[in-house]
Amino acid sequence: MKRIVAAVAAAGLAAGLMAAAPAASADPGAQFTPAPIAWGPCTSASLKAAGAECGFLEVPMDYAHPGGAKVSVALSRIKHKTAQSQGIMLVNPGGPGGSGLGLSVLGKYVPNHAGDNYDWIGFDPRGVGSSKPSISCDGNYFSYNRPAYVPTTPQLEKTWLARSKGYADACRKNGAILDHLKTTDVAQDMDSLRKALGEKQINYYGFSYGTYLGQVYSTLYPKNVRRMVLDGNVDPRKVWYQANLDQDVAFDKNIKIYFDWLAKYDDVYHLGKTGDAVEKLWYDTQRKLAKKPAGGVIGGDEWTDIFLQAGYYVFGWVDMAKAFDGYVHKGDWQTLKALYDDSNPPGNDNGFAVYLGVQCTDVQWPTDWNRWRIDNWLTYFKAPFETWGNAWFNAPCVYWPAKAGKPVDIDGSKVAGALLISEELDAATPYTGSLEVRKRFPNSSLISAPGGTTHAGSLSGVSCVDDKIADYLATGTLPKRLPGNHSDVQCSPVPPPVPDGAAAQKSDSSAKAAQEKQSTLAQLLHF
Repeated sequence: MKRIVAAVAAAGLAAGLMAAAPAASADPGAQFTPAPIAWGPCTSASLKAAGAECGFLEVPMDYAHPGGAKVSVALSRIKHKTAQSQGIMLVNPGGPGGSGLGLSVLGKYVPNHAGDNYDWIGFDPRGVGSSKPSISCDGNYFSYNRPAYVPTTPQLEKTWLARSKGYADACRKNGAILDHLKTTDVAQDMDSLRKALGEKQINYYGFSYGTYLGQVYSTLYPKNVRRMVLDGNVDPRKVWYQANLDQDVAFDKNIKIYFDWLAKYDDVYHLGKTGDAVEKLWYDTQRKLAKKPAGGVIGGDEWTDIFLQAGYYVFGWVDMAKAFDGYVHKGDWQTLKALYDDSNPPGNDNGFAVYLGVQCTDVQWPTDWNRWRIDNWLTYFKAPFETWGNAWFNAPCVYWPAKAGKPVDIDGSKVAGALLISEELDAATPYTGSLEVRKRFPNSSLISAPGGTTHAGSLSGVSCVDDKIADYLATGTLPKRLPGNHSDVQCSPVPPPVPDGAAAQKSDSSAKAAQEKQSTLAQLLHF
């Protein structure tokens, strides 16, 4: 779920060992009646062009005290285009911490106009983006040439622990909202939105962390869910400590797949004729940058963060390949910096602050650093690519200045239906999570893509997947559920790109159109 900084981008053994909170038997927001939403013009040019309208939903900061302080959730809406409406469709892009305000346009990407029957609702969850308050702790935390991720000396470890504690301490300035950023709080906001719009049920489309939000909402409010699409499923057994360790192993596998792709197109990029050769060059370059940062800004950490995206999605493979090629052969560090800045906007840590605000309080993380040290070194020895970068990304949770709760015991047995989607080599939300969610939602069906590495990549032009989404949204029909612990239907994954100038380049317009659609959706979802 690092996508919100390294990719916003998507998705997190401590949680598995803790007692889970039972599913709520009553509406936790029953005492609150939201005011109607005053819809008006959007300030975003893209939302204006799409015909969206915008507004705010005012909700309690703490639903246990509905008369107390309020927060405002920023909304956008594109209304249905047909005579008959199928209701509202709420969309969440993941993170946690990802802005979903622009996702009301998602309906146009559903094939066969199956999205036209819905009112698509994009929203920035509490604390995020245009919602009020929008939290921040230290906008320069991801500035350039940071200390090396891998703590090969005691001093490096102390430095990163001090940085992590410093960030957590800086977050205190946000005040009481830090105690009310849990996934359960956002789920209650979603149900307040349902009430404010006068709807008996919601439809929901969640990507990455958004799948966990959907799991929590449908556990708390099972009768309020009509149709639900969950793409890139979080394993509810592992929120959030073990989930991140699992990611490290999966990302290490996926970066090797990317290195193999670079080797396949050595006639274009000249980075090595085998995946092993490319991998050696990548790590050699990382070590050189750690000693002497490119342009004084892109060090070994930044190099790692730039290429982390290759483990998430195939969408940016060409851009990263050009940057790798350009730096190694021409010394072009400016392109590297542009890629880094794109994922880590200078001075803006809102996504990261909310990410921690949610993950650090959904469940209590280990507070004994020895546990982290042992687990991450053991993981690093088999998966060096991302392990320590991910550890330090989450380390402020050791010191987080808000009380943690207990995770909801996810139970989808009362949900009418859900369509689950996962590529089987998804690193951010490993495939075992989708299998677990399928078990817990007995009325669901799972579409998998064997061999695919793209995270939460539905509606990207793979007709086998997208047409089934369209059928489900149009008629409520799911693929037939099969017995056993596996997917119910298999589709081809999102295809890797073919770079310009490649000897085996495909020239047909349909392949080009699919790649353009992938790129558009990638930007829309902040991939």
